[in-house]
Amino acid sequence: MNIQEIYFEDYEIGHFRETFGRTITETDFVVHAGHTGDFFPHHMDKEWCKTQEFGQRVAHGTMVFAIGIGLSASEINPVAFSYGYDRLRFVKPVHIGDTIRTRLTIDRKHPDPKREGMGQVFEKVEVLNQNDETVLATEHIYLVEMRKA
Repeated sequence: MNIQEIYFEDYEIGHFRETFGRTITETDFVVHAGHTGDFFPHHMDKEWCKTQEFGQRVAHGTMVFAIGIGLSASEINPVAFSYGYDRLRFVKPVHIGDTIRTRLTIDRKHPDPKREGMGQVFEKVEVLNQNDETVLATEHIYLVEMRKA
């Protein structure tokens, strides 16, 4: 883990980073279903899925989100805090054997209207598959300390 203080003023619009990839396995499907209780046949029934549009099991969207965000957890900024995620979309299906990675781009920022000395930084999050196709898109909002005057 890399620890680095990055204040509100230091974030540059357009700056991006990209993670390494991670291949999705059948074990991921089983563990996620066990954690969430989501055993829908779309995720767990290989034979039934052969009769459906995608022809194979589809990863839980929440699993793709969790793994995609987890891949980005390589930097610790002690002056920034996650405020949440907006506009989460599952754009394309992810299947067993697909490899996903995450691209994060600073999109915009402004002072926080409720918290003096804090700003909001908006980060565009794209989870991509091995074909460079976006499979998940969302916006991550950070609360970030401003430098003291």
